[in-house]
Amino acid sequence: MTTLTDLPAVTDATFAREVLAAPGTTVVDVWAAWCGPCHQLTPVLVDVAAELGLRVVALNADENPVTAAELRVLGLPTVLVVRDGEVVGTLVGSRPRRALREQLERVLEPA
Repeated sequence: MTTLTDLPAVTDATFAREVLAAPGTTVVDVWAAWCGPCHQLTPVLVDVAAELGLRVVALNADENPVTAAELRVLGLPTVLVVRDGEVVGTLVGSRPRRALREQLERVLEPA
C-alpha cells in the first residue's frame, strides 16, 4: 500500500518547477501528518491515478504554508488537478474510490 511518504514530495521551493512548469497533468495530494483522512485517501488516489495514467505528488500543507495558501487550500485532504500549469480541478475531503475516480474523470474531460 502506498503511503504519503512514498510519493514524490513538492515544496514551496519546488512546486512551480515540478508542478506548474511540468507538461501534462499532475495530481497534487495536499496533506498533513495529523490528518487521518489524508492517510486513508492516498493509497486510493495513487491507485486511481495509476489507472488514469496520472502523475501524483504530495504537498505537506503544514511544512509548505506559502504554496498551500497560494492554492487556497482550506481543508484537508485536498486533491488538486494541475494541467499545463493551471489548476483545473479541486477535490476537498476523503471519498470512496468510485466517487474519486468519477470526479477525476469529470475534471479530465476535454473542455
